[in-house]
Amino acid sequence: MLDLIKEPWPWYVAGPLIGLTVPALLILGNKSFGISSSLRHICAACIPSGISFFKYDWKKEVWNLFFVLGIFFGGMIAAHFLLNPAEITVNPQLKTELAGYGITDYTNQVPVQLMNFESIFTLRGFIMMVVGGFLVGFGTRCAGGCTSGHAIMGLSNLQWPSLVATICFMIGGFIMANFILPVILSL
Repeated sequence: MLDLIKEPWPWYVAGPLIGLTVPALLILGNKSFGISSSLRHICAACIPSGISFFKYDWKKEVWNLFFVLGIFFGGMIAAHFLLNPAEITVNPQLKTELAGYGITDYTNQVPVQLMNFESIFTLRGFIMMVVGGFLVGFGTRCAGGCTSGHAIMGLSNLQWPSLVATICFMIGGFIMANFILPVILSL
């Protein structure tokens, strides 16, 4: 049984399980699924200031903080106890392409050659971690939510803005992966 949990799950199992969180949240507590709003709740709880954006009753959304905390601890438990020691399966053509950029280690979810403390002081690492992190946060705020909120919750509620946001996320991801990332990796 433990070996089954350690293996990557196919999309047709993992997808519906993730998708079932939407009706579960709606039925159990009339709550909307989303992760990016938890940062606002944390700031509203921890930073006593006169900023109007943080002046609301964040205690009504404390369930979201517990949800995110559960995701964090679930990830920590899985990384510690359920780690699959096998190398991550990567398409051979992608391996060949990435080897041209010096990426050859597939023992972690994210290649060590890209994401490590030392690489943040390189141009490539700074662009990927700092600039990329800023753009993700900025885009999340501009879009009124993150990919999980829009693509999972918004689409299941047939919200037009979520459809537009999800299409834009997909187009942006395609452009990034095929045109911008190769330029950054070659730095």
